[in-house]
Amino acid sequence: MQPESTNPNSEIRNPNSPWLVLGLGNPGAEYENTYHNAGFRVVDRMAADHSVRFRQEVGPALITDKIVLAGQPAVLVKPQTFMNRSGLALPKLFERFGATILNVVAVYDELALPLGKLRVRQKGSAGGHNGIKSLISTAGSDEFMRVRIGIMPDHPLGNVRDFVLSRVSKGDREFLDETEAIAARAVESLLADGIEKAMAAFNGIDLRKTEDTR
Repeated sequence: MQPESTNPNSEIRNPNSPWLVLGLGNPGAEYENTYHNAGFRVVDRMAADHSVRFRQEVGPALITDKIVLAGQPAVLVKPQTFMNRSGLALPKLFERFGATILNVVAVYDELALPLGKLRVRQKGSAGGHNGIKSLISTAGSDEFMRVRIGIMPDHPLGNVRDFVLSRVSKGDREFLDETEAIAARAVESLLADGIEKAMAAFNGIDLRKTEDTR
């Protein structure tokens, strides 16, 4: 399969371009409260914190005005292509902001991580996540930072697709809300402190263990 598109400068970050913080999810009210839309909810939270809205269209994506995030210019992004085609939002974003894949921070749900955990990662494979597969395919590179939000419950799953597209259960809502709030802080830490410090600060968090000690 050929990549959806390629960016020949993908390995060089443009320091004069803003960070592009991509929250991954599916557009439409029916998906708002699903597990798969954790990324959307994180950037929505960040937009509210910075008093901006997703009101501009750049290709198949909604973006905010530029904000100052951890002292650096950034734009919050919600691809509107549905999850498995998220990468189609990249070319127009790169063109608009003179950015490359190294300007991207992707925020998304991760079924390989238990609920209550998150992971900051510098680069790597998609690990079965269709949104990340699409970003890698489009950019021709996996060289972008990620904040992964655990959604795996503590009970066996039947159909994985049905689960990720289901509404977050009442029992999981508190853990996921708190994890999403921490994920927003992790994005700022990435930009302010760098990947190593952010990984050290956030990758050991386990809210279920914290709950057990209360």
